[in-house]
Amino acid sequence: MDADSGRRSSPIFNGHGSVDLWIAAAVSDIATALQADLDSSGRARLLVSGGSTPAPVYRALARLPLDWAKIGIALVDERWLPVAGPDSNARLIQENLLVDQAAAAHFEAMLVPDSRLQESVIAANRDFMPASVAVLGMGPDGHTASLFPHMRGLDQALSSDAAYVAVDASGCPGAGPWPQRISMTPAGLAKTSRRILLIRGEHKRLVLQRALDGTDLQELPVRFVISMPGAPLLVHWCP
Repeated sequence: MDADSGRRSSPIFNGHGSVDLWIAAAVSDIATALQADLDSSGRARLLVSGGSTPAPVYRALARLPLDWAKIGIALVDERWLPVAGPDSNARLIQENLLVDQAAAAHFEAMLVPDSRLQESVIAANRDFMPASVAVLGMGPDGHTASLFPHMRGLDQALSSDAAYVAVDASGCPGAGPWPQRISMTPAGLAKTSRRILLIRGEHKRLVLQRALDGTDLQELPVRFVISMPGAPLLVHWCP
Protein backbone atom coordinates (compact mmCIF):
# COMPACT_ATOMS: atom_id res chain seq x y z
CA MET A 1 0.00 0.00 0.00
CA ASP A 2 2.95 2.34 -0.60
CA ALA A 3 1.60 5.53 -2.16
CA ASP A 4 4.92 7.40 -2.22
CA SER A 5 6.10 6.78 -5.75
CA GLY A 6 7.63 10.24 -6.13
CA ARG A 7 5.21 11.10 -8.91
CA ARG A 8 2.97 14.11 -8.36
CA SER A 9 -0.46 14.00 -9.99
CA SER A 10 -3.11 16.67 -10.42
CA PRO A 11 -6.21 16.23 -8.26
CA ILE A 12 -9.27 14.70 -9.86
CA PHE A 13 -12.25 16.99 -9.23
CA ASN A 14 -15.70 15.38 -9.19
CA GLY A 15 -18.59 17.82 -9.05
CA HIS A 16 -22.05 16.44 -8.21
CA GLY A 17 -25.42 18.07 -8.68
CA SER A 18 -26.98 16.77 -5.49
CA VAL A 19 -26.04 15.57 -2.03
CA ASP A 20 -27.29 12.06 -2.84
CA LEU A 21 -25.02 11.79 -5.87
CA TRP A 22 -22.11 13.16 -3.85
CA ILE A 23 -22.66 10.57 -1.11
CA ALA A 24 -22.97 7.71 -3.59
CA ALA A 25 -19.79 8.64 -5.45
CA ALA A 26 -17.74 9.14 -2.28
CA VAL A 27 -18.93 5.85 -0.80
CA SER A 28 -18.11 4.05 -4.03
CA ASP A 29 -14.52 5.33 -4.06
CA ILE A 30 -13.94 4.53 -0.37
CA ALA A 31 -15.42 1.05 -0.70
CA THR A 32 -13.40 0.32 -3.85
CA ALA A 33 -10.14 1.17 -2.07
CA LEU A 34 -11.05 -0.95 0.95
CA GLN A 35 -12.15 -3.91 -1.17
CA ALA A 36 -8.95 -3.81 -3.21
CA ASP A 37 -6.86 -4.35 -0.08
CA LEU A 38 -9.27 -6.94 1.28
CA ASP A 39 -8.88 -8.86 -1.96
CA SER A 40 -5.09 -8.54 -2.11
CA SER A 41 -4.08 -8.98 1.53
CA GLY A 42 -7.19 -9.96 3.48
CA ARG A 43 -7.06 -6.78 5.55
CA ALA A 44 -7.88 -3.10 4.98
CA ARG A 45 -7.48 0.12 6.91
CA LEU A 46 -9.55 3.31 6.77
CA LEU A 47 -8.48 6.73 8.09
CA VAL A 48 -11.36 9.11 8.79
CA SER A 49 -11.84 12.77 9.63
CA GLY A 50 -14.43 14.38 11.85
CA GLY A 51 -16.76 17.27 11.15
CA SER A 52 -20.34 17.41 9.97
CA THR A 53 -19.54 17.19 6.24
CA PRO A 54 -18.58 13.49 6.01
CA ALA A 55 -21.18 12.18 8.48
CA PRO A 56 -23.80 11.23 5.84
CA VAL A 57 -21.10 9.53 3.79
CA TYR A 58 -20.10 7.47 6.82
CA ARG A 59 -23.70 6.44 7.47
CA ALA A 60 -24.12 5.24 3.90
CA LEU A 61 -20.74 3.47 3.94
CA ALA A 62 -21.67 1.64 7.14
CA ARG A 63 -24.55 -0.08 5.36
CA LEU A 64 -22.34 -1.77 2.77
CA PRO A 65 -21.73 -5.52 3.16
CA LEU A 66 -17.93 -5.28 3.28
CA ASP A 67 -15.94 -7.71 5.43
CA TRP A 68 -15.85 -5.14 8.22
CA ALA A 69 -14.32 -7.51 10.76
CA LYS A 70 -11.13 -7.32 8.69
CA ILE A 71 -11.15 -3.52 8.44
CA GLY A 72 -9.41 -1.25 10.93
CA ILE A 73 -10.60 2.32 11.36
CA ALA A 74 -8.45 5.12 12.78
CA LEU A 75 -8.59 8.91 12.95
CA VAL A 76 -6.80 11.51 10.88
CA ASP A 77 -6.92 13.93 13.80
CA GLU A 78 -8.57 14.45 17.15
CA ARG A 79 -9.38 17.25 19.56
CA TRP A 80 -7.93 16.95 23.06
CA LEU A 81 -11.23 16.01 24.64
CA PRO A 82 -12.66 12.99 26.43
CA VAL A 83 -13.26 10.19 23.90
CA ALA A 84 -16.95 10.14 24.75
CA GLY A 85 -17.23 13.93 24.63
CA PRO A 86 -19.94 15.21 22.28
CA ASP A 87 -17.42 17.24 20.25
CA SER A 88 -14.77 14.54 19.81
CA ASN A 89 -14.12 13.02 16.41
CA ALA A 90 -14.24 9.59 18.02
CA ARG A 91 -17.81 10.22 19.13
CA LEU A 92 -18.84 11.25 15.61
CA ILE A 93 -17.30 8.10 14.15
CA GLN A 94 -18.90 5.86 16.76
CA GLU A 95 -22.34 7.30 16.06
CA ASN A 96 -22.17 7.54 12.26
CA LEU A 97 -19.75 4.88 11.00
CA LEU A 98 -19.47 2.14 13.62
CA VAL A 99 -23.09 1.14 13.09
CA ASP A 100 -25.05 -1.28 10.90
CA GLN A 101 -22.64 -3.55 8.97
CA ALA A 102 -19.60 -1.51 10.02
CA ALA A 103 -20.20 -2.20 13.70
CA ALA A 104 -17.92 -5.22 13.21
CA ALA A 105 -14.92 -3.02 12.31
CA HIS A 106 -12.08 -2.45 14.76
CA PHE A 107 -11.89 1.20 15.82
CA GLU A 108 -8.77 2.76 17.30
CA ALA A 109 -9.57 5.83 19.37
CA MET A 110 -6.61 8.19 19.29
CA LEU A 111 -6.61 9.47 22.86
CA VAL A 112 -5.21 7.39 25.68
CA PRO A 113 -7.50 7.71 28.74
CA ASP A 114 -6.05 9.53 31.75
CA SER A 115 -2.89 10.54 29.90
CA ARG A 116 -1.17 13.67 28.70
CA LEU A 117 -1.50 14.81 25.10
CA GLN A 118 2.07 13.84 24.26
CA GLU A 119 1.50 10.31 25.57
CA SER A 120 -1.40 9.92 23.12
CA VAL A 121 0.82 11.21 20.31
CA ILE A 122 3.47 8.61 21.17
CA ALA A 123 0.82 5.87 21.21
CA ALA A 124 -0.66 7.03 17.88
CA ASN A 125 2.77 6.89 16.24
CA ARG A 126 3.55 3.53 17.79
CA ASP A 127 0.31 2.02 16.47
CA PHE A 128 0.41 3.75 13.06
CA MET A 129 0.05 1.56 9.99
CA PRO A 130 -0.29 2.50 6.30
CA ALA A 131 -3.91 2.74 5.20
CA SER A 132 -5.98 1.77 2.19
CA VAL A 133 -7.71 5.14 2.05
CA ALA A 134 -7.94 8.38 4.03
CA VAL A 135 -11.07 10.53 4.07
CA LEU A 136 -10.16 14.20 4.50
CA GLY A 137 -12.09 17.40 4.92
CA MET A 138 -11.24 21.05 4.44
CA GLY A 139 -12.32 23.98 6.56
CA PRO A 140 -13.38 27.32 5.07
CA ASP A 141 -9.97 28.64 6.14
CA GLY A 142 -8.16 26.00 4.07
CA HIS A 143 -7.09 23.74 6.94
CA THR A 144 -7.13 19.99 6.65
CA ALA A 145 -6.60 17.40 9.37
CA SER A 146 -5.72 19.74 12.27
CA LEU A 147 -3.14 21.77 10.39
CA PHE A 148 -4.39 25.37 10.41
CA PRO A 149 -3.19 28.44 8.49
CA HIS A 150 -0.30 30.25 10.19
CA MET A 151 -0.61 28.21 13.39
CA ARG A 152 2.45 28.00 15.62
CA GLY A 153 4.61 25.03 14.69
CA LEU A 154 2.98 24.51 11.29
CA ASP A 155 6.29 24.30 9.42
CA GLN A 156 7.58 21.71 11.89
CA ALA A 157 4.37 19.66 11.58
CA LEU A 158 4.53 19.75 7.79
CA SER A 159 8.16 18.59 7.76
CA SER A 160 7.93 16.04 10.59
CA ASP A 161 8.93 12.44 9.91
CA ALA A 162 6.34 11.27 12.44
CA ALA A 163 2.86 10.21 11.30
CA TYR A 164 1.18 12.20 14.10
CA VAL A 165 2.13 15.35 15.99
CA ALA A 166 0.69 17.40 18.83
CA VAL A 167 -0.88 20.65 17.64
CA ASP A 168 -1.44 23.97 19.39
CA ALA A 169 -3.81 25.98 17.20
CA SER A 170 -4.35 28.76 19.74
CA GLY A 171 -5.40 31.95 17.95
CA CYS A 172 -6.58 30.10 14.83
CA PRO A 173 -10.30 30.87 14.32
CA GLY A 174 -10.89 27.57 12.53
CA ALA A 175 -9.87 25.61 15.61
CA GLY A 176 -12.72 27.04 17.65
CA PRO A 177 -12.55 26.30 21.38
CA TRP A 178 -10.35 23.20 20.85
CA PRO A 179 -6.82 24.41 20.04
CA GLN A 180 -5.03 21.39 21.57
CA ARG A 181 -5.15 18.50 19.11
CA ILE A 182 -3.39 15.54 17.54
CA SER A 183 -2.98 15.67 13.78
CA MET A 184 -1.70 13.45 11.04
CA THR A 185 1.21 14.89 9.07
CA PRO A 186 2.14 14.75 5.38
CA ALA A 187 4.57 11.94 6.27
CA GLY A 188 1.69 9.88 7.65
CA LEU A 189 -0.69 10.56 4.80
CA ALA A 190 2.01 9.81 2.24
CA LYS A 191 1.82 6.17 3.33
CA THR A 192 -1.88 6.02 2.43
CA SER A 193 -2.74 4.41 -0.89
CA ARG A 194 -5.67 6.71 -1.70
CA ARG A 195 -6.71 10.12 -0.37
CA ILE A 196 -10.24 11.48 -0.78
CA LEU A 197 -11.28 15.07 -0.03
CA LEU A 198 -14.96 15.68 0.73
CA ILE A 199 -16.21 19.27 0.48
CA ARG A 200 -19.55 20.99 0.06
CA GLY A 201 -20.68 24.50 -0.78
CA GLU A 202 -19.58 27.24 -3.15
CA HIS A 203 -17.23 28.88 -0.64
CA LYS A 204 -15.20 25.71 -0.19
CA ARG A 205 -15.03 25.20 -3.95
CA LEU A 206 -13.51 28.68 -4.25
CA VAL A 207 -11.06 27.97 -1.42
CA LEU A 208 -10.01 24.80 -3.21
CA GLN A 209 -9.48 26.77 -6.41
CA ARG A 210 -7.28 29.24 -4.52
CA ALA A 211 -5.32 26.31 -3.16
CA LEU A 212 -4.82 24.94 -6.65
CA ASP A 213 -3.60 28.32 -7.89
CA GLY A 214 -0.86 28.80 -5.28
CA THR A 215 1.85 27.04 -3.28
CA ASP A 216 2.03 28.78 0.12
CA LEU A 217 1.28 26.09 2.74
CA GLN A 218 1.12 28.62 5.55
CA GLU A 219 -1.77 30.37 3.80
CA LEU A 220 -3.71 27.20 2.89
CA PRO A 221 -2.33 24.02 4.47
CA VAL A 222 -4.66 21.87 2.33
CA ARG A 223 -2.14 22.47 -0.45
CA PHE A 224 0.13 19.77 0.99
CA VAL A 225 -2.52 17.15 0.17
CA ILE A 226 -3.00 18.50 -3.33
CA SER A 227 0.71 18.29 -4.14
CA MET A 228 1.45 14.90 -2.59
CA PRO A 229 3.25 12.22 -4.58
CA GLY A 230 1.42 9.04 -5.45
CA ALA A 231 -2.16 8.50 -6.52
CA PRO A 232 -3.99 11.74 -7.35
CA LEU A 233 -6.22 13.28 -4.72
CA LEU A 234 -9.87 12.49 -5.39
CA VAL A 235 -12.10 15.50 -4.67
CA HIS A 236 -15.85 15.10 -4.30
CA TRP A 237 -17.86 18.34 -4.18
CA CYS A 238 -21.52 19.28 -4.27
CA PRO A 239 -23.34 22.57 -3.66
